[in-house]
Amino acid sequence: MTRSPHRRPPPQVAYTTSGARSSAYARFAVHARWWLVVGWVGVLVALTTISGRVEPGGDGLASIIPLDSPAIQAEIRSVEEFGFPLSSRTVVVQRDPDGLSAFTQAQAVLAAIAVDQTPQPAPLLGAIPLTNSIRLSGSTGETDTAVITYLFMNPRSGFARQEAAAQRYIEDHLNQPQDRVVGVAGSIPARAEQAALVAEHLPRMELLTVLAIIVLVTLTFRSLLAPALALGSSAIAFVATLHLSEILGSVAGITAPAELEPLLVALLLGVVTDYTIFYLSALQSQLRAGAEWRDAVTSAVSSYTPIVIAAGLTVAAGTAALLAASSEFFKGFAPAMALSVLVGLAVSVTLVPAVLAILGPAIFWPRRPRPVSTARIARRWRPGKLGRAIRDLRVVERLTRRRTAALVLVGCLVTLVAASLPLRNIELGVGFTASLPSDNPVSRAADQAGVAFAPGITSPTTLLFEGPGVTERLPELSDLQAGIRGQPGVAMVLGPAENFTQREFDIVLARSGNAARMLVVFDHDPLGATAINDLSALQENLPALLAASGLDDVNVLVAGDTALAEGLVTSTKSDLWRIALAAIIVNLIVLVLFLRALVAPLFLLSSSILALTASLGITVALFIGLRGNDDLTFYVPFAAAVLLVALGSDYNIFGVGHVWEEAGHMPLKDAIVKAVPETTRAIMAAGITLAVSFGMLAVIPLRPFRELAFAMSVGILIDVLVVRSLLVPSLLTVVGPASGWPGPHLRRAGATDDETAPQAAEPAPEQ
Repeated sequence: MTRSPHRRPPPQVAYTTSGARSSAYARFAVHARWWLVVGWVGVLVALTTISGRVEPGGDGLASIIPLDSPAIQAEIRSVEEFGFPLSSRTVVVQRDPDGLSAFTQAQAVLAAIAVDQTPQPAPLLGAIPLTNSIRLSGSTGETDTAVITYLFMNPRSGFARQEAAAQRYIEDHLNQPQDRVVGVAGSIPARAEQAALVAEHLPRMELLTVLAIIVLVTLTFRSLLAPALALGSSAIAFVATLHLSEILGSVAGITAPAELEPLLVALLLGVVTDYTIFYLSALQSQLRAGAEWRDAVTSAVSSYTPIVIAAGLTVAAGTAALLAASSEFFKGFAPAMALSVLVGLAVSVTLVPAVLAILGPAIFWPRRPRPVSTARIARRWRPGKLGRAIRDLRVVERLTRRRTAALVLVGCLVTLVAASLPLRNIELGVGFTASLPSDNPVSRAADQAGVAFAPGITSPTTLLFEGPGVTERLPELSDLQAGIRGQPGVAMVLGPAENFTQREFDIVLARSGNAARMLVVFDHDPLGATAINDLSALQENLPALLAASGLDDVNVLVAGDTALAEGLVTSTKSDLWRIALAAIIVNLIVLVLFLRALVAPLFLLSSSILALTASLGITVALFIGLRGNDDLTFYVPFAAAVLLVALGSDYNIFGVGHVWEEAGHMPLKDAIVKAVPETTRAIMAAGITLAVSFGMLAVIPLRPFRELAFAMSVGILIDVLVVRSLLVPSLLTVVGPASGWPGPHLRRAGATDDETAPQAAEPAPEQ
């Protein structure tokens, strides 16, 4: 068959640095295509069989707070001295704004006493009632309107069992209309509600994500089979990841937090779809350039597999950087996210090429890319995809002029820095209850308890004072209690100064005579940033308060949810530099090895970090500035940081890698003009798909997911629309061939860079 003289010759392998090994792998994937498909079916069957024999785990909270936490140790010490803790994580709330009768209040107190005096079904261990008919020190709430009952549970039981035990307590003891039960509050019920909401809304999130991917991939390639390939590959990777996680969890004892599953869904669907789009874009370009379809598949697989592998390893290594954290919470994130990316990578570089080799051009059904001559392009020109391609070329050509590139570079930097400024106001909190919808039963119960007492009443802080004969020093303890009551953020204090407190009750004074304790209630959400900061200030002021009251020889321990949250947020902030350094080093090493240069990886990684700070700054401005929230959930900025930097390096490898390849045989300016438009379009399609995938996290009505959805979506869009399209080409132009230092690759190719006019690549025709 004679080729048209106007038609471009068949392309060579696009990425010449991939070498003989990638070409050999491409030939293997094409020849073994059916075996690869059958192999993945066998893998899924084997994993399903093995994981079906694995015992299911618990809630996964044990890994969040280490047992050597000072707050946990304080709780243990309090139980050793008094026989029971002073605060719990499950609270039954009764309230009538018109007032609770004395009879109803007495019934609630007697119900709690009955629990303490008779054995209870597991996991309930005991109960302590508190009525607001007793005015605690500093109390500003209502009077005679509410009773709250602290329930003490076996901490080894799961969230759902503890919440069920609280509901059973209500049914058994407070089941009359006059009891005015509002509901159950506390951090454990809040966590149980979070898990229930995730389970309820996860299928909807998955469905909407799938529909979005179908629409976006269909519009990108005008094909009905292309989205099927992306979704089928993602589904196989997701199922394999779930089963592998169960198996490895049972073997290695690694448990991931319950918050992780929706994030894994978004990550896997997005990443595998990205890599599928890269392969499809390569195949489409080869077919349009006139290659025979088998050669086109082989060339596409050969050229893109090294890029996909390097990109996938970058994302996996970036997420694994969370292992550098001291917090067990982040260490629980790292293995599951890294595993999901590695499984997705394995599926992308094996199953996707195999299916492309089986279907060939039919993957673009009902349309098929056809070679188009230059003359035919000129005859058929019309606005549309071709017009956009020409505009893209003109924009890139302008970006190869140093003066224009410098202006664009300054504009991008100023914009991104300005967007990053609100990050200075970031505050971190834990906020289990605050993350729930306002109409959630746990939220309503917490709000009602806060009105009746103070917002922190559902999770008060326990101060334990230890010293020889401390219980005999009641005047000093009363002075100390008054000093604590006057601290910022403290709403009320229960302690030795209360008239109802007698030694025989053993509530605040230990029988040993060597320990006393106080219950401190803050005037804000006890797991929010304000209460955490108030507790930190109180701890800083305690030595002075002890000295002023004559108790400077007494040792103080702090327990309770706010203390746990304070420790978690503090360890998270201390992990910042450790995680950031590990992530930067990992991504820098991959970029240096892949590009065989040092200068370009430095400014490429810096641009990804700047896109990250801009996205987090916008997130802070929205959720803390405009919406008036106290804080961001403590793990959101760090999960977003690791993922955005890793995914930014992913796009760096895909985009700049092609510029590097073209610069091997032409001046750098020409390489930018030829490679950037095509890769930018592919990155744009992949990035928008990934942003939508993460954006669907907002379907789950929990504040952390909506914060993470916004931060990830905005960060990815900034990366593909600003950094990859404008900032990186401008940086390459301004820095010039020195980008490839210390390697000679760009220096040789760009020796006449300034004197050579850019040769615009022929734009891709309309299908």
